[in-house]
Amino acid sequence: MKYFVTGGSGFVGSNMTDRLLSLGHEVVAYDNLSTGQKKFLSSAESNSHFRFIQGDILDSHDLTTAMSGCDFVFHFAANADIRDNLKHPEFVFEQNARGTLNVLEAMRANGIKSIAFSSTGSVYGEPDVFPTPETAPYPVQTSLYAASKDFGEGMIESYCNGYGFTGYIFRFVSLLGERYPHGHVFDFVKSLLRDPEHLRILGNGHQKKSYLYIQDCIDAIMLCVNTFGNDETTHIFNLGADEYCEVRDSAKWISERMNLSPEFEFTGGIRGWTGDSPFIWLDTKRIRALGWKNKLSIRQAVERTVDYLLSHKWLLEAR
Repeated sequence: MKYFVTGGSGFVGSNMTDRLLSLGHEVVAYDNLSTGQKKFLSSAESNSHFRFIQGDILDSHDLTTAMSGCDFVFHFAANADIRDNLKHPEFVFEQNARGTLNVLEAMRANGIKSIAFSSTGSVYGEPDVFPTPETAPYPVQTSLYAASKDFGEGMIESYCNGYGFTGYIFRFVSLLGERYPHGHVFDFVKSLLRDPEHLRILGNGHQKKSYLYIQDCIDAIMLCVNTFGNDETTHIFNLGADEYCEVRDSAKWISERMNLSPEFEFTGGIRGWTGDSPFIWLDTKRIRALGWKNKLSIRQAVERTVDYLLSHKWLLEAR
């Protein structure tokens, strides 16, 4: 197979690229390098089955040309700056909504009919049911990021119904692990390196979150793709651990992993910022019914992420 990976030099995209190459596939990674890191593709670039193309999914012509000859698209390119998305709503729409439409149209122009899409558990807003299943009713959206991902999901479902596409929609919790480039673990590690005695935490620290190790996530994605193939329908899966933790628990684990005992300062309130859901925990029975199980617990994923960041401090400075 020849796979096209948007956001190919990003956190999820580069890890997926390495996995596909390890399985003997060809990969074209497409990325504008606005947030991705070319260093993440250092091992891939030594593989004769790999090609990197610097380009933007908002450039329809270049995107369509780059995608020529591919069989399947992994669409991971997105603006994932959830915390600050209210500062630039048009940019969020362009990158996540318009960009997804461009990807689908480039696929149609090239006769490619299979796509896997990285959505988010945030599309459920602030639900009443925990763990939250894929069939949960949609509430009012609480973040522009989630709303833009919801748009992408709807377009993919429409293309599956209208053009015979096969769509895989994965609603992730926050991912952790190697090449992790942003989020609370990143912020806490960077802050503690600056000031080992003090850590400022947004909210009251009781926000409940579920997380998932990146390789467990990729295991789940590949299992779905290999199970259902090209069946001209839409498959929606929640991906996450079958547990959750509080933010203050994670802060404690991070501090202990760094051999520190800082004083925690909480800014207060039930959420860290506008659009931050105070409780995210997804029901993953659907993916587990296929035989998938996450190998790392949330604490293990947090600790592995801390270890990676401490041994790759250049990434802390790059973002």
